[in-house]
Amino acid sequence: MHGTVDGFSYGLVTPVAAFIMACLGGALGLRCTARSVRTERSFKAAWLALGATSIGSGIWTMHFIAMMGFTVHEVPLGYDRGITFASLAVAIVMVGIGIFIVGYRGATPMALVTGGTVTGLGVATMHYLGMAGITMNGEFEYNTVVVSVSVVIAVVAATAALWAAVSVHGFLASLGASLVMGVAVSGMHYTGMAALSVRLHGGAAGAATAGAGGESPASLLAPMLIGPVAFLILAGVVVMFDPLVVMGKPDWEKRPPRAIPAPRHRPSFPERTSWAASEPSREGSASPHDW
Repeated sequence: MHGTVDGFSYGLVTPVAAFIMACLGGALGLRCTARSVRTERSFKAAWLALGATSIGSGIWTMHFIAMMGFTVHEVPLGYDRGITFASLAVAIVMVGIGIFIVGYRGATPMALVTGGTVTGLGVATMHYLGMAGITMNGEFEYNTVVVSVSVVIAVVAATAALWAAVSVHGFLASLGASLVMGVAVSGMHYTGMAALSVRLHGGAAGAATAGAGGESPASLLAPMLIGPVAFLILAGVVVMFDPLVVMGKPDWEKRPPRAIPAPRHRPSFPERTSWAASEPSREGSASPHDW
């Protein structure tokens, strides 16, 4: 028997909130990665680590906010905390590998392909590992073709995001890149969910709702989201107080300072010795009246 899957039990509330979190994590990660390119080598690793954790936390938070609206009508759902938080660790580590590759190698084709592939696979692994953490009286089945499409979307989105991190400068350009990344990550999530079907076990038949006999997904997931959301807020404060992160580069690199006037051309005169030697000597030839 197959269960009735509903991914939008709260309407558009969960998709919109998930998209916002994906954009927030992407924006913070992209700006931190861009900041690492313009900082001293001793601080590069810190900025890259902050960017990787921001992106990893953002996509993980996006996934589980979207999962608040996911229900299977016939059975209650639960979440294994160990597997759920393991998916967060996988996201941060694999995104970090991709970001460090591009951060230290630059936007070369090989670095972008390698880093984008690792990062995209990290996003996809986080998604399907997070789904594996769901406990219920049944099991998930996936359409292999649709799953493959979702992984391709994740890799392409990650590659484009890493390119933007080291190539796109300025706040508005980075904002646009983060919106594209949010669309891509959300698209990957819902593409993966479209590949899903639920096969119920023998004793799971019934007309019970997802909340019957257990807590709702929202009440189960909300406490687990507190830590990553708090981290994203803290990372946002760090970004806001660093003008180089927000603007891309300092003002003095964009235009010359106005306080110092531009140098003017001054006529050059010959040395005194040259014209003095060419004039006749005044000694003995000039009258006292000439003085």
